[in-house]
Amino acid sequence: MAEDSGQEKTEDPTPKRLKEAREKGDIPRSKELNTTVLLMVAAAAVLVFGARVISDLGAMMSSSFSLTHEEIFDTKYLFINFGGASMDALWSILTFMIIVFVAAFVGPISLSGWNFSGKALAPKGSRMNPFAGIKRMFSMKSLVELAKALGKFAIVTALALYFLNTVQHDLYSLGKMDANTGMAKAVNLIGWAFLVISLSLIVISLLDVPYVLYESAEKLKMTLQEVKDEMKNTEGKPEVKGRIRQMQREISQRQMMNDVPDADVVITNPTHYSVALKYEDNHRNAPVIVAKGADFVALKIREIAKEHDVPILSSPPLARALYFSTEVGDEVPTGLFKAVAQVLAYVFQLKRFKQNAAQKPVLPKERDIDIPTEYKHDE
Repeated sequence: MAEDSGQEKTEDPTPKRLKEAREKGDIPRSKELNTTVLLMVAAAAVLVFGARVISDLGAMMSSSFSLTHEEIFDTKYLFINFGGASMDALWSILTFMIIVFVAAFVGPISLSGWNFSGKALAPKGSRMNPFAGIKRMFSMKSLVELAKALGKFAIVTALALYFLNTVQHDLYSLGKMDANTGMAKAVNLIGWAFLVISLSLIVISLLDVPYVLYESAEKLKMTLQEVKDEMKNTEGKPEVKGRIRQMQREISQRQMMNDVPDADVVITNPTHYSVALKYEDNHRNAPVIVAKGADFVALKIREIAKEHDVPILSSPPLARALYFSTEVGDEVPTGLFKAVAQVLAYVFQLKRFKQNAAQKPVLPKERDIDIPTEYKHDE
């Protein structure tokens, strides 16, 4: 939709878009950073362990070629000696291999963390399209890669020539050393050469990492229409959400209406509001609002109250105060305790009167029901 409308991608990617990109393996990765980390770690490992590896390999070769006459003509010993020499060689370079192996993982995850995506490994027909390949060859990304390659070539060549010029006397002296000393010295020079080359690539990495992050951010940007569509798909269309809210209200009202028959009294406006109260001395400290409503809902509450002989008391100020200051399930506010107590006292006295009590209670007058100023609401 966004492509058809011609909108520009100006919006930052949403969390959902970023998550989908990671699932597809579309995350920023810098090949230059990976190469630099791997070369630097390998160079450091050569400098630290190189001399010991050369010594172990020299000892292994010396042992392999120091054979008795019987061992030379014994075919079984050939395989035994080969197996032993192979294990010695493996153990001598095992530490170096482990370090390089770890570096091969640390480099890629240092920029965007660990991520494995099967979708990235899935075959795609677009990758086999020759026209798409030609288009990629002349894209801006290809030009950037070409510039990085030329930059690497220039920097590495310059530093390599400088390093060779610096160590040329050491290189000449290798031929005058014995084998063990010369090999150890050669490994040391190789390690320093690796280190110099890897250090030269830091410049390229420092330029490549910001570019990779910028390119990835630009690629994942969204149009305003894409953001709106995603919000609709994620949170639901407005009409669907409205229907859900309506159903929730209907369910809540049905439950509320089921509680009206158990109420102690319904206080009405009586034209607009109805509030049903229930007081349980053993469970609550104050009466509880079990139902409330306005207009049609208020009328329905009164009808149900009449059907189940729930007392209905008209007190507009108190009905409005309770309606606007509480929700269903709330206890009566402290400021309305006295007013509600007057009503409930009348209701409970009326129940006793109906059970053959001697004196009929007097209905409290509206002016006698005290409503605090902060709870008053006009029509």
